[in-house]
Amino acid sequence: QLQLVESGGGLVQPGGSLTLSCAASGFTVDSYDIGWFRQAPGKEREGVSCISSRGGNTYYTDSVKGRFTISRDNAKNAVYLQMNSLKPEDTAVYYCAADRTPHYYCSVSLTPYDYWGQGTQVTVSS
Repeated sequence: QLQLVESGGGLVQPGGSLTLSCAASGFTVDSYDIGWFRQAPGKEREGVSCISSRGGNTYYTDSVKGRFTISRDNAKNAVYLQMNSLKPEDTAVYYCAADRTPHYYCSVSLTPYDYWGQGTQVTVSS
């Protein structure tokens, strides 16, 4: 059974850092594209970052470029999102998701992603 479990969310002050983890089971993280998404209250879910299954190419939405880093640990079968210089507008529930179709370049469009985790809350506030 394929499963994704996020962890690492919490309350952090503006300018602080958090690392989110996405632990996978039922498949290997280097065989699927993995994406991170977020949904703030009253807003639509949006793509944040992704890492491709082929080549490990990464993508970041403009609002997080230079602040967030996605990485993959095949030995631990997990994907991480390192978030630095956090802003109040980063407050959201963060989800990881898996796209079972392999690509050299991943997408943060929601449509291709087949499997989703339950989400972890990130709150940036003083």
